Amino acid sequence: MSAPVEKPKNDRLLRALARQPVDATPVWIMRQAGRYLPEYRETRARAGSFLKLCSTPELACEVTLQPLERFSLDAAILFSDILTIPNAMGLGLEFVEGEGPSFQRPVQTVRAIMDLGVPDPETELRYVMDAVLLIRKELDNRVPLIGFSGSPWTLASYMVEGQAPGHFRKVKGLMYGEPEALHHLLDILARSVAAYLEAQMKAGAQVLMIFDTWGGVLTTAAYEEFSLRYMHQILALLPTENRPPVILFSKGGGGWLESMAATGCDALGLDWSMDMGTARSLVGGQVALQGNLDPALLEAPDEVIRTEVGRVLASYGGGAGHIFNLGHGIQPWMKPEKMAVLVDAVHELSRQYHP
Repeated sequence: MSAPVEKPKNDRLLRALARQPVDATPVWIMRQAGRYLPEYRETRARAGSFLKLCSTPELACEVTLQPLERFSLDAAILFSDILTIPNAMGLGLEFVEGEGPSFQRPVQTVRAIMDLGVPDPETELRYVMDAVLLIRKELDNRVPLIGFSGSPWTLASYMVEGQAPGHFRKVKGLMYGEPEALHHLLDILARSVAAYLEAQMKAGAQVLMIFDTWGGVLTTAAYEEFSLRYMHQILALLPTENRPPVILFSKGGGGWLESMAATGCDALGLDWSMDMGTARSLVGGQVALQGNLDPALLEAPDEVIRTEVGRVLASYGGGAGHIFNLGHGIQPWMKPEKMAVLVDAVHELSRQYHP
């Protein structure tokens, strides 16, 4: 079963990703469906656990749509987690309140790596595809739906460390001590991510995003060998016919934008440490750019938020190809009212750049 293919009524995001003219800069926010919203916290409590929330399509759909009822966002993003693939590999994912994710069976030996296989997204991850189908139906083509996955390097970091990485001692030990074993793991993950994203695409995701959350902890040489190489592989494995636009986001990867743009992606996400205008001068002719307000600014007074939104917009300048976002996800303690200030400021202040 496939989702309908009609163009969204609000197609600003799709036009910006194609570097086509828009009337205002589109905006969506990483983690826009999350703990900062009281309605999300209510649904999360009703679910009983975070994993139950992610794995129940009706609940995942409910929280995906919640921010669109509050804010005039230009996209929805599938509510899920980047660790769905490792969980489908049988590693025993758990989320401990206040401590984050952990695996009962982390992958810390060559034998454990060799025992892994590529999960079938249509069976082991069927709940994600069912959520995508349901969200597309409930969206009724209001805005595009973004599907996503973690990058192979980022997923491997969690799988080897067994929890949210701290000093990356175990995974970097594997990288420097047994690089062929890590390459084998990353190849399995690249094939898994490509299959997972293709399944999301077939279910109805209109944009795909790869979150390389931990790419920035690597040296340039290690990034190219152990992260970027496998994002290249994913792009090469995705079908070319009717492929949705793909956004790559390497947090801390501002120094590697030209290499990232060469993967064949359609857009690059920027964290707040990279100047938008500088990034545009480097790669703006090849790809769209997404970002990149410092999330901490959502704790500032409204006037400061508006000023800084204006600064990011001015840094990118006139013309197409900019999607406004934070430089990383919105934090749980932030107030929904600040999000509204941000979204409204983007739409209001950006019109001067799209005459």
